[in-house]
Amino acid sequence: MLDANLTQQLKAYLVNIREPIELVASLGTDAKSRELGELLNEIAALSDKIAVVDGDDARKPSFQIRRTGTDIGVRFAGIPMGHEFTSLVLALLQVGGHPSKAAQDLIEQIQNLDGDYAFETYFSLSCQNCPDVVQALNLMSVLNPRISNVSIDGSLFKDEVEARKVMAVPTVYLNGEVFGQGRMELEQIVAKIDSGASARAAEKIKAKDAFDVLVVGGGPAGAAAAIYTARKGIRTGVLAERFGGQVLDTMAIENFISVPHTEGPKLAAHLEQHVKDYDVDIMNLQRADKLIPAAQPGGLHEVRLENGASLKARTVILSTGARWRQMNVPGEDAYKNKGVAYCPHCDGPLFKGKRVAVIGGGNSGVEAAIDLAGIVAHVTLIEYDTDLRADAVLQRKLASLPNVQIITSALTTEVTGDGEKVTGLKYKDRNHGSAHEIALEGIFVQIGLVPNTEWLKGAVGLTQRGEIEIDDRGETSQAGIFAAGDATTVPYKQIVIAMGEGSKAALSAFDYLIRLNPADLAEAA
Repeated sequence: MLDANLTQQLKAYLVNIREPIELVASLGTDAKSRELGELLNEIAALSDKIAVVDGDDARKPSFQIRRTGTDIGVRFAGIPMGHEFTSLVLALLQVGGHPSKAAQDLIEQIQNLDGDYAFETYFSLSCQNCPDVVQALNLMSVLNPRISNVSIDGSLFKDEVEARKVMAVPTVYLNGEVFGQGRMELEQIVAKIDSGASARAAEKIKAKDAFDVLVVGGGPAGAAAAIYTARKGIRTGVLAERFGGQVLDTMAIENFISVPHTEGPKLAAHLEQHVKDYDVDIMNLQRADKLIPAAQPGGLHEVRLENGASLKARTVILSTGARWRQMNVPGEDAYKNKGVAYCPHCDGPLFKGKRVAVIGGGNSGVEAAIDLAGIVAHVTLIEYDTDLRADAVLQRKLASLPNVQIITSALTTEVTGDGEKVTGLKYKDRNHGSAHEIALEGIFVQIGLVPNTEWLKGAVGLTQRGEIEIDDRGETSQAGIFAAGDATTVPYKQIVIAMGEGSKAALSAFDYLIRLNPADLAEAA
């Protein structure tokens, strides 16, 4: 199961195990059980503090990583390779007593949680969002004996997936009820079950002094802006709904100059660490609700938060990014995560052998159709325009696939279902006006982005599409308020461009600050 390179890496990690652990294996007679048994024995052979023992869990193949002589442990149902191999390594170390790198106050918050929490997490090995959820819940189960987690590979336990109608990963159950779907970080999960967390966070934020620069948004543009302003030695804060932004949902990144290949979560982690290398006040998991520009030059702008707190700053850099655009047709919201999906890499394996549609003929849509064609029975790609807009090389690849149908000049009008899951899609032929319906079980929406700027209406100038209007310096219609990245009018929504725009906005904000008239500052104070 493990090649020589992986074996050597794992052996180096396992020297950090402090307490003996057991791999409690519940295996059947099937091929996957044999594979898991082989993997567990290979792992045990790498450390004298690991032993394999027999278990009797109803899910087979599965195994528990348990600290010997205790109830401390985590459980995997399936073989955690692919994206989940890191989750396996971390679980081995943490159950074995190696300390977590999580913030100490967060660790104490988890240890102090009152109540019994039994989590079940459905994942797929191709899902780049799943490991964060699996690792967060595993850590919680190690830190608090009243918390447990079993991570389940949906492709191996199809009966469970179908019985529970799981059509998106990660899907998390808590005490038998759906707790959440999609990417969640440790802080988000803890805040969701700790009822007092939001109020405590609001009180901390209210007590903060005014910033020289407040960056709203933690994606590539926001991270670059924070680094550039912090390097100038001015007081910098970052307010982010989730640090990393949409990059967290990006699988392969192959056009980031000087880095031939990386993945979104990895890049986001590097961005956050780079920002933390400087004296930047990061306020994560906080959603801005209203921007109130300063009444006069040199005054303080105010950003109000959903939790009732507010922050003030001499300058503000808006880098709130964008989100996937929805079709906004009947049935889309009702069947979201019940057949309507937005991440083919994450959710594609759940539709193995089924018929699906991809909405959108740009690069994202065509790439999604190509990827899905290798998993599902049939893909129908639907494009509103008369021609696909993807790169020619992608179109040629798509046209070569035997299980793909391309429909252009088509307007999607409705998502249909049986009340529990998607059963089809209706569209209108834009050339002839005729109505059509396709029977299918999944719909992947890939029709571009919409800026996260609804909360800015009336505060700064926006285009009809909701993009923040900026000049060549990144300044908005309000003096002292700048913007960068996918939320702005800058063309070509790319990571490398967002970073450059964030850096430019930061330099412009610094230039604005040093040119403020001392008389204006005194009057504003």
